[in-house]
Amino acid sequence: MKTYLGIDLGSTTTKAVLLDENAHVLGRGITNSRSNYDLAADIARDEAFIGARFALIERDLTSFSDAESAGRFKKRLLHSFRRQQQLSQVQKLREEAEKEAKNPRFGSNAPKVAARLQTIFDTMEDQVKKPRLTGGKKSDFFRDQASSDYSRLAEQLASGDVSFEDLMSVFDKAIIAVENERMDLTFEGNIRAALSQSLENEADSIKAGLTEVVTKASSTPIEAVKSIGTGYGRQRLPFPKENIRSEILCHGLGAHVIFPNTATVLDIGGQDTKAIQVDQNGIVTSFQMNDRCAAGCGRYLGYIADEMNLGVHELGPMALTSQRHVKINSTCTVFAGAELRDRLTMGQRREDILAGLHRAIILRAMALLARSGGISNEFTFTGGVANNAAAVLALRKLVEENYGDRTINISPDSIYTGALGAALFARRAAQAESV
Repeated sequence: MKTYLGIDLGSTTTKAVLLDENAHVLGRGITNSRSNYDLAADIARDEAFIGARFALIERDLTSFSDAESAGRFKKRLLHSFRRQQQLSQVQKLREEAEKEAKNPRFGSNAPKVAARLQTIFDTMEDQVKKPRLTGGKKSDFFRDQASSDYSRLAEQLASGDVSFEDLMSVFDKAIIAVENERMDLTFEGNIRAALSQSLENEADSIKAGLTEVVTKASSTPIEAVKSIGTGYGRQRLPFPKENIRSEILCHGLGAHVIFPNTATVLDIGGQDTKAIQVDQNGIVTSFQMNDRCAAGCGRYLGYIADEMNLGVHELGPMALTSQRHVKINSTCTVFAGAELRDRLTMGQRREDILAGLHRAIILRAMALLARSGGISNEFTFTGGVANNAAAVLALRKLVEENYGDRTINISPDSIYTGALGAALFARRAAQAESV
């Protein structure tokens, strides 16, 4: 099977999209890219190929004789696979944390630190094996979810002899080691255990058929005949120079393909914000970009999350509980921590501060949009911040205040827009070469 790969190597997240010959999305992959860009690109690519394998399984299950069993199996298989991956990551994190707990700086407290870690990781592993019944939002990124879960448990277990700061310092060292090691999270490395778990409650009469479907999807050759890279770290990708495209072009084309009537695109990424105007063919006609610092971007939100000991995925929901927003004077990442601490000291509520932060971020974006040519109908919001409900709410309010009624498009897969554009360029390039 011939496919086309696009990789968007961002400053905080790396995304990959795999297209089939008809330009349909076959698989997507995403991972953090904070510590190791090269490894992040490999992992995102692997995840896109995992998505492609599951797409093939889903396709073949549509013709399975027992539709009800096939539907149950499909959900269980994917859930078991992801659980297998996450459990491997938690166990690796535990291993690295236990090494760090032996650091001489803990002195005679080392056994107490180790005991707290055992409780923390026993709980985390149990949460993976027996998923929570609560309805809280979970992150797609292991680092963010692990940080959120670990910090809550560390807060509960911290005491006079083992402080919260001690426990978090162990996590900070351990998570970097995990992020910089290539773990076997591939389809081939995890599908056998996932398949076994998924078939446990199935009747013997259909086990063979379901196993055959998975075996066929596992053995189908999938070849990426052309790859195009884009994003903040695109120069780090092992692609020829001619296989690199600018973020502006990729986001413009990706947004146009998802929403064909798009005229204006706003992308708020980890390190920069882009305001883009496109014509009816998805060709960029003008743009403005804030690329001098991470002020008002995803990395800024990540810093705020770290300061509050929260996962990035928790900021938006918390901000939505605010009754009023606190005016924020600066969205500079350098001064974010100091201003945040000052406002908390003044007795202002975390949710009100966060509401103000989200509004400040969107205000900066609105200035870029104005300089690029304003907001036309239709308007598309892309990038990771487009998945933040508080940022979306602030955007809708400010667009209406400044431009009146506008159609605002936000795809559930908005974070993949740049990678989609890159994959589309890869397909076009492959077709041109074959002529």
